[in-house]
Amino acid sequence: MAKYSKIPIKTKQEIVMMREAGKVASDVLQRTAGFIAAGKTTGEVDEYALSLIEEHKVKSAFYKYRDFPGYTCISMNEEVVHGIGGDRVIKDGDLVKLDVGVKRQGWIGDNALTVPVGKINGEQKRLLAVTEESLFVAISHARAGAALYDLCGSVEDYVTKFGFTVVRDLVGHGVGRQLHEEPQVPNYHPGGKSPILKAGMILAIEPMINAGVGTVDWLDDGWTVSTSDRRPSSHFEHTVLVTNGDPEILTWRPRTALPEQLGIPPLG
Repeated sequence: MAKYSKIPIKTKQEIVMMREAGKVASDVLQRTAGFIAAGKTTGEVDEYALSLIEEHKVKSAFYKYRDFPGYTCISMNEEVVHGIGGDRVIKDGDLVKLDVGVKRQGWIGDNALTVPVGKINGEQKRLLAVTEESLFVAISHARAGAALYDLCGSVEDYVTKFGFTVVRDLVGHGVGRQLHEEPQVPNYHPGGKSPILKAGMILAIEPMINAGVGTVDWLDDGWTVSTSDRRPSSHFEHTVLVTNGDPEILTWRPRTALPEQLGIPPLG
């Protein structure tokens, strides 16, 4: 992995601004997730999210970012991330990955979750629960004095216990005034000497976990990333503030699935 440049540390006032951006991003994500249902198109979901973004008088952090054409990222089933809303109809049994980023007064909140539609199968349930739990495993390491690479490696260590794989071609990232800041936050231990986390660093931690192989393909639209074997994928993300004590989730929302409900050991 490339050598990191200096990782930004936010001031107290900047953290206040990031908290507000995170709250808005979380609200838009949760309300849009509630809008998702069989029979709707992914384009309709994107338009609904835009209406909420405009309600909050903020901007999409994704729209026109490197010419991305959507206001949110909406990825289905075997699609991992960066899907573009369009005329694809959502059906019962689908997994819809919804990624929402907003810019509020120059500061960005970024979060994502995977929405199960109707009745999903056992593998899908376990994939969602394991992915979401791996996010909280990683967040538990977001403390001053901890090694960033231990945070990263904790995701792969956890999900492989259940036969799932991490996507290595895509990573989480620092976030602040820019959507992508230092450091990169992969979901595996990259090896080498690790940066040490400091209070005031803000990370977008986002496990992208596949039911099958960890390799991916980029589709013809130039954006959508799909699993190579076309088996399901799951994605969860929070914007997290590193502190001297417990990590602070700036995009807090209720958990989607409690792992113990599926017989999966919870964190701790």
